[in-house]
This record gives sequence, structure tokens and C-alpha cells, in this order.
Amino acid sequence: MELLDAFKWRYATKKYDPTKKVDQVLVDKILEATRLAPTSSGLQPFEVFEITNQELKNKIAILSHGQQIVADCSHLLVFAAWDNYTAERIDNIYALTTTEREQPADRYKEYTDRLKNMYLGRPAEVNFAHTARQAYIAFGFAIAEAASLKVDATPMEGFLNEELDILLGLGEKKLKSVTLLPIGYRDVANDWLVNLKKVRNPKEKFITEIA
Repeated sequence: MELLDAFKWRYATKKYDPTKKVDQVLVDKILEATRLAPTSSGLQPFEVFEITNQELKNKIAILSHGQQIVADCSHLLVFAAWDNYTAERIDNIYALTTTEREQPADRYKEYTDRLKNMYLGRPAEVNFAHTARQAYIAFGFAIAEAASLKVDATPMEGFLNEELDILLGLGEKKLKSVTLLPIGYRDVANDWLVNLKKVRNPKEKFITEIA
């Protein structure tokens, strides 16, 4: 499917058919698109948790203010960002980079020193806001890839972050939850939004051209 057509097809699904499961091959493509998303300085400061356990999805649905889509979806993706930048995290990414590129270990030392000088003196909450924004970029890639595969997805921020972090043990990994992405297949007969026209601001209001 052409990407713009996929975007016109997709919508924030409000009711999933719990009997329809997404083939793991398609889920893996969505996750790979997420992994390949660009991030600031290539640090990729977040992780994605893929959840299919029904008991766990039911618990997360409660933490999502009772939104049943979390329980009924085929797979639930949880995007969790680094709680802060550290020298170790920065060094680990660039150690991987030099290894994969077969470069000298100190190839990016000057650059990583600049990153450390920039990030390590800032408050943790400022750095988390930055890592969360990187997670959002990948979140968008996941939604786009799902649409291209005709897999339904529902972007979600409406959940109790701290409670979810405890449930998933994210604090132990020094992560904080940012967004949820239920994926699956729409229940056409029972989703109130499925047949309604997609509405967006008109181009002339949305885009300002500066020549």
C-alpha cells in the first residue's frame, strides 16, 4: 500500500476484535521499523516492550483508565525512555557503533565528550523529556509501518505511568514509560469510529509557506 493511502486508511481504532491476532511476522516488521527510527545523536535512548500475555494486558487496561482496547488488542507495545543520560549509556552506544563499523574504539571520543558535557550536567527531568521525544519519533514509525501493513493501531498516552513502571519493573532498568501502542484488527461491527470521515485541518490552514 502506498504510504499516503495507508495514512488515509488508518485511524485510532476504538474497538479491537480479540479473536484476531496479528501474525508475528508483521509484528516483527513493525518493531524493526521502530528500531530503525532516527534519534538524536543516534543514542536510541528508549526500549520497546512487546506484550501478549493476557493477564498482564488486563492489568494494564485497568491502569489505562479501563480502556478495553488494551485488553482486546493482539499485541501491546510499551515505549519506555531512559530516565536520564549517563556516561555509561553514551559510551555503550558508541562502543557498539565503532565495533559494527570496524573503527578504532576512540573514533568518536571528541563527540561523546561533547555529548556528556551537554547532557550530564542537566536535571534528570530535562534529560528524560529529551529521551521521551526520541521515543515519540520511533512511535510514529511504528504507527506508519502498522498502517502500511494494514494492521490497526491506537496511539495512547492515557495511562498511569508510575503504576505501569512498577508493574513492568521499569525502574530497575532506569526506564520510564512514555506511550502505549495497542495493535490488532478492528471490530468493524462495534467500533463507533470506523466509518466516520477522517478530519484534519485544511492544507491552507495547516501549512505556512515561507519563500
